[in-house]
Amino acid sequence: QVEVVESGGGLVQAGGSLRLSCAASGRSFTNAAMGWFRQAPGKEREFVAAVSWRRAITYYDYADSVKGRFTLSRDSAQNTVYLQMDSLKVEDTAVYYCAVSRTDWVSRASDDYGVWGQGTQVSVSA
Repeated sequence: QVEVVESGGGLVQAGGSLRLSCAASGRSFTNAAMGWFRQAPGKEREFVAAVSWRRAITYYDYADSVKGRFTLSRDSAQNTVYLQMDSLKVEDTAVYYCAVSRTDWVSRASDDYGVWGQGTQVSVSA
């Protein structure tokens, strides 16, 4: 059974940084794609960033709202993907979810992801 567990959320002042982790287990992740989404109170879940890897090729995708501020990386030995969030803004406040793609390809559609974590709260104060 595939599982993902997020960690690393917290409270930070605007302009600060946080690093979220997403640890996956339960299958081979030699070829896979994982994504980050977020949901703020009263808003729909939105795409944040995603990464896919197949052999030597890794592909990254970022939402325009976080491009240049957020950076994905991964530790293949630990099946863990990291989301480094810098220059955080108040509007980045949300519950952040990590998910494993059904198709092993990057996608911005939440329906393309089949396994979700429980979420981790990120709060940015002014």
